[in-house]
Amino acid sequence: MLRGTSIRDSTTSFAVIVAAYVLSHGITTFLVTPVQGYFLAEITVFASLVYLPHGVRVLSTWLIGPKAFLPLFAGGVVSALMFTPGALDPAWVPAVMKSTAVGALSAPLAFALLRLAGGMRISANRRRIDWKSLVLAGVVASGINSAGQALVHGARFPSADAVAVVAVYAIGDLIGLLVTMVALMMIFRWIRRMKG
Repeated sequence: MLRGTSIRDSTTSFAVIVAAYVLSHGITTFLVTPVQGYFLAEITVFASLVYLPHGVRVLSTWLIGPKAFLPLFAGGVVSALMFTPGALDPAWVPAVMKSTAVGALSAPLAFALLRLAGGMRISANRRRIDWKSLVLAGVVASGINSAGQALVHGARFPSADAVAVVAVYAIGDLIGLLVTMVALMMIFRWIRRMKG
């Protein structure tokens, strides 16, 4: 997972990230989307107000760096095949692949930009997690993802809805990251209590 780990650990990291992405996407699809669809049916087709996979993107990139792109892309493809009706329709395949690539690239690109912008060190090697830096990386990644998704799906929704759809992408990514982080904090606390 981190530097100096074996190939087996890399394979395990890959599998865990793909599984976490698919699980979070499934929860979003079967829990969040139906509720959101009741209130915002026209926007729900394009974006979720609580997109849990974004949390997986950011935390995976924090843990293993740019190498997270491959398992995130694989998780996105598997999720699209499992949860997106018509994902194999020849008319949709290019958009699905582009959308998946944009999502998978958003967090690695955000971390790289933050490092270039101010020498910000966001590393999983620290003993304590810098939650503020992770949220900042998530916000930047969300902006990248929102802009990229708007380009990919721009022709599929009326221009009058474009701003609303981009806003829902950004809000959904950020809320998804925060929910994922809170869930992890609770899991870590539970593990510490079990050990203590």
